[in-house]
Amino acid sequence: MPGKSMNANASSGVGAGGAAPLQAAWEAIRAGLRRDCGARTFDGWLRPIALGAHDPESGTLRLELPSQFMADWVQTHFAERLALAWRAALPDVRQIVIGVGAAAPKTAAVVEIPAPREEPQEAKPGLYAVALEPRYRFENFVIGKANEVAFNAARTLAVAENVVFNPLFIHGGTGRGKTHLLHAIGHEFHRLRPRAKIIYMSAEKFMVEFVAALRANDTIQFKQQLRAADLLMIDDVQFIAGKESTQEEFFHTMNEIISAGRRLVISSDRAPQDLDGIEPRILSRLSWGLVADINQADLELRLNIILKKLEALPDVSVPQDVVMFLAKRISSNVRELEGALNRIAAYATMQNRVIDLDFVTEVLASTLRANQRRISIDEIQTRVSEHYRIRKAEMTSARRAREVARPRQVAMYLSKQLTPRSLPEIGRRFGGRDHTTVIHAVRQIEKLRSQDPELDSDIRLLTRQLEG
Repeated sequence: MPGKSMNANASSGVGAGGAAPLQAAWEAIRAGLRRDCGARTFDGWLRPIALGAHDPESGTLRLELPSQFMADWVQTHFAERLALAWRAALPDVRQIVIGVGAAAPKTAAVVEIPAPREEPQEAKPGLYAVALEPRYRFENFVIGKANEVAFNAARTLAVAENVVFNPLFIHGGTGRGKTHLLHAIGHEFHRLRPRAKIIYMSAEKFMVEFVAALRANDTIQFKQQLRAADLLMIDDVQFIAGKESTQEEFFHTMNEIISAGRRLVISSDRAPQDLDGIEPRILSRLSWGLVADINQADLELRLNIILKKLEALPDVSVPQDVVMFLAKRISSNVRELEGALNRIAAYATMQNRVIDLDFVTEVLASTLRANQRRISIDEIQTRVSEHYRIRKAEMTSARRAREVARPRQVAMYLSKQLTPRSLPEIGRRFGGRDHTTVIHAVRQIEKLRSQDPELDSDIRLLTRQLEG
């Protein structure tokens, strides 16, 4: 536990006996993290992690970072993923400790790696399974047009005695605040119902725990624990795509929770109808409740997010021109924006530098390059579908009805204007259409823009939104 010192016989870093399996497992874990998280996140935050002491008796492994700031960040964003990865790679590691070098054990965070045959937790009141992130609450969620529907739905589900929708399905691209809302629901639900049983877990963890229970021939406890929840929240449900046995268990768990009148919250990076590899009966169940989306943050919302984040960093002075620069230049997602602020704060502290535009462009060079106009056809299709209130699947369908054909032409036109993709490639991304169809769409929209002020206004608005 946090204050408990490791056994005196613990291995001292990777150079001690038994280090070879640890090092081999760590290399495999690192490769997976780099693949899943991307080079920028991995190089900036995860590459500096070093293997510390390992205590075979307690199964505790220490992971060390160069500074407390970095250790706190990794703890907040990657503790559970690291714990699950170690459990899968080397079962002898039963818990990990994230800290700073070998000199800061008292400030280290301990992450338990749950074993499938632990004592049942149904009898314990309050939160269990995975602790909720303390920072993720409704009061520090920044609201804008892009997320107000999802926010209001989440708050209603958490506070209302009776809700008319169940489940709540929240979807949106990476880093837009879905996980924040799930944790906020858990905190508020617990505040109002202190003895309620609440479970929050990622779909990835759901799958890992279920497979472990199958191997241990101990699925009864797994089922009982989940189905006893008063509030069950599953994050990133798209990760169970193609996993038949996991989907079977997930479906029955969903049915049990909903039928019992308990509350279910699901998040995903896509709307139910756009999820591939998920059984139709699950998609149907997910669509029964309320489906709320979180769109890409506009400039105003990004500015407010930066200002809110800076309130939590009172020792960091960021001038207004830098705030505006960041809000305009980092538009891909909120998580990347917050990561950029964290990186600026960390580098300014470590290098004792003043934060100005020159410093920011130096520290965030790779991030700024990545955000410099990387609009994708998929993003255009999503934005146009949302604007005209049609299903994104219509972008690739064969339907020729005006209500879907015109938005499809607009999306083709914007794809030609805002991306470097060739006409044949654009055609392929719109259901395998010929490049001549794209040419016709572009010419048609160009002609209509001069005749139809409403269409011209739509395209101007969509362009501004896509360009951030």
